[in-house]
Amino acid sequence: MTRRRVLLSAAVAAPLVAPARAAQAAGPRRRLPDAGLRAILREIDEKKIEATVRRLAAFGTRHTLSAQDDPVRGIGAARDWIHEQFRTYAERSHGRMTVELQSFVQPVSPRVPTPTVITNVIATLRGSVTPERIYVVTGHYDSRVTDVLDFTSDAPGADDDASGVAVILELARVLAGREPEATLVFAAVAGEEQGLYGSDHMAQAFKDAGADVQGAFSNDIVGTGDAHDGSRPDPHTVRLFVEGVPTAETAAEANTRRSVGGENDGASRQLGRFVGEVAANPRTGMDVRVVWRRDRYLRGSDHVSFLLRGYPAARFTEPRENFAHEHQDVRVVDGVQYGDLVEFCDFGYIAGVARVNAATLWSLANAPGTPKGVVIDTTLLTNETTLRWTLGTEPDLAGYEVVWRETTEPDWTHAVTVGKVATATVDISKDNVLFGVRAVDTAGHRSPAAAPKPSA
Repeated sequence: MTRRRVLLSAAVAAPLVAPARAAQAAGPRRRLPDAGLRAILREIDEKKIEATVRRLAAFGTRHTLSAQDDPVRGIGAARDWIHEQFRTYAERSHGRMTVELQSFVQPVSPRVPTPTVITNVIATLRGSVTPERIYVVTGHYDSRVTDVLDFTSDAPGADDDASGVAVILELARVLAGREPEATLVFAAVAGEEQGLYGSDHMAQAFKDAGADVQGAFSNDIVGTGDAHDGSRPDPHTVRLFVEGVPTAETAAEANTRRSVGGENDGASRQLGRFVGEVAANPRTGMDVRVVWRRDRYLRGSDHVSFLLRGYPAARFTEPRENFAHEHQDVRVVDGVQYGDLVEFCDFGYIAGVARVNAATLWSLANAPGTPKGVVIDTTLLTNETTLRWTLGTEPDLAGYEVVWRETTEPDWTHAVTVGKVATATVDISKDNVLFGVRAVDTAGHRSPAAAPKPSA
């Protein structure tokens, strides 16, 4: 095993002063897209997104319990239309994109009164270099009104969540003809409003297969930056909810986290930092407001299904919701329009969210994978810090960077290149800062950082 010793400071009283001069900056904080990604972002089409939202809303209702065999109304009609769109896009992929209907029977539950078939519509674009490495993006195509069991009333579900499905379909359309290095999965899931059932089934299928899902994103309620409630519109911001303490953390892992101060360094939190770096820039036209919570207060979306299986995941959503337009019967009361109608969507905004997703997924898929097996050597008491990790197998892997920040900083502030090695020693005390390791390829693409665990 190759080992590198990086002497960054001989100071004891102020150990971060010399490293700040000797090490390179950890950024730029926001990485600008390369030519290939710029071309992808230019192809995101607002008009196609609008057509998708309008078509999905026109199915009347997409309630999970609605008709599955009516060709014009209900969730079955929506399912078949989404499936056909994916199949059309897959034709330009030269066999790299496959499309499936992932169906299962959901037993009786509080929001499912009779056993019901639930179907996810999934398009998978196989990676060209490391296909075993997977990134998933979802939107849910089911909808609802005020009564969660009312499957006959009109439930257009334009914002919640035709907008998210429009993002997924547009990503699949634009990326189908390209060759990401890792595998990308675009999924329109059902059963979200009844209890996240579709995504739960899909995430469990990945878990059962031992799939290496290194990131999952839900796009849920991404229809507008204008809440239509008198507040100031915010058409260039999308929220990204990312947990700190892992949902699937074991008791032993919790004890370790508490002892090392790792509350802000779970895999999902690293994914959120990565999104902020690659997807908030003039080419997407968007800013990403990262919120350090699993989801909105006491609420949840389909990314939670992946978190429950230990996969890093996050949720995109608009900056301010209007609750008169969510989970509401379509009606007018005292001059106020209720219901999730197309007229309240901003298709330019949804296109911006699609560009954020495209920048994120493409950057993840074409960078090396997140380093695995990262540990801090704890066999000796020393003021130096020795980190070890498993060398990646990507053919274009150039090496690694050790990154760090003060414990009070939200993002990485410093980095040092250590080469294509599996261990490095830095003359900074692990007591004082938080460390991470990220991989870099020959084109300069960087992976998300991985926070180290203490060695055994």
